[in-house]
Amino acid sequence: MGIYLSTPKTEKFSDDGENDRLRFGLSSMQGWRATMEDAHAALLDLDTSTSFFGVYDGHGGKVVAKFCAKFLHQQVLKNEAYLSGDIGTSVQKAFFRMDEMMRGQRGWRELAVLGDKINKFTGMIEGLIWSPRSGDKSDQVDDWAFEEGPHSDFSGPTSGSTACVAIIRENQLVVANAGDSRCVISRNGQAYNLSRDHKPDLEVERDRILKAGGFIHAGRVNGSLNLARAIGEVLFDCYRNFYYGSSCDMEFKQNKFLPAEKQVVTASPDINIVELCDDDEFIVLACDGIWDCMSSQQLVDFIREQLKSESRLSAVCEKVLDRCLAPSTAGGEGCDNMTMILVQFKKLTQTGPSSDDKSSTSEEVAVELKPAKVES
Repeated sequence: MGIYLSTPKTEKFSDDGENDRLRFGLSSMQGWRATMEDAHAALLDLDTSTSFFGVYDGHGGKVVAKFCAKFLHQQVLKNEAYLSGDIGTSVQKAFFRMDEMMRGQRGWRELAVLGDKINKFTGMIEGLIWSPRSGDKSDQVDDWAFEEGPHSDFSGPTSGSTACVAIIRENQLVVANAGDSRCVISRNGQAYNLSRDHKPDLEVERDRILKAGGFIHAGRVNGSLNLARAIGEVLFDCYRNFYYGSSCDMEFKQNKFLPAEKQVVTASPDINIVELCDDDEFIVLACDGIWDCMSSQQLVDFIREQLKSESRLSAVCEKVLDRCLAPSTAGGEGCDNMTMILVQFKKLTQTGPSSDDKSSTSEEVAVELKPAKVES
């Protein structure tokens, strides 16, 4: 569902990078959509031993995706848990921190700075795509102090975004996900999903939604949102509710009697941890514009075939985008914005702490890899 162009925009933003541990390539394309609402972040050197990659798929506007691409990795770095080596807890708190930071006068102002136009229905200022690289990260201390102003009671944006990030430190891979973007690893050519698509019909999502006072209709939360977890999405604005045929002012994160992780829609990420081995070839992070068209195994097979003749990883990503792009908007699939990051591991060395040595307080899952489901 959405507004389509008469011809797709096939121009791509692509990038490549490399350090002594890994190399990456990425590409994004607007496609048939009237606007580009994806954003991404690729930082080879979040610190001297850590790399960060993130895909953010905006919905109802692009400004939240852009906000996450600029600030989420900074908040991972600033959290006390990160300094003690607990990456899982730090990234979990960073997801929730995004919602906190987008409130009030300061949140409104930052969203306005990132924006490029005002939504005529809501007065919300929306932004262009943001794609930070390693040199763009900010080490400046900022406690995000409260600001007085005409928007001090701003409860947060009506648009939202998925967030799927991968943090690699030595031989440890931490994946955090909220929404239906996905991270997949190729281990000896077998695809393994490292994240779960948070759709409303999943039992754990449905139970939370109903207990928080929401409902599910036609596979959508409160009849409107087809995701059960997202950053942003404080309220569904009147125009979007009218577009989906629903009432105004649906509260997704406004129940004052419930913590953030138990709201109708939550930013709470699933955290998965993998100890990398020499059989691990690469990971892929991509928005649902890719996964709607290819299964996890199909994408891994396609990438491995392309790597036989193509050394530039961004070129491989570009070929995936071209393969997924629909010839017309008649079918729906292949008509979405598309963003993909491909991260290839170099030879691993056993220098990191073992899983028994890790200390963690977050809801992390030490992943027992299971092959991705075969989809027809």
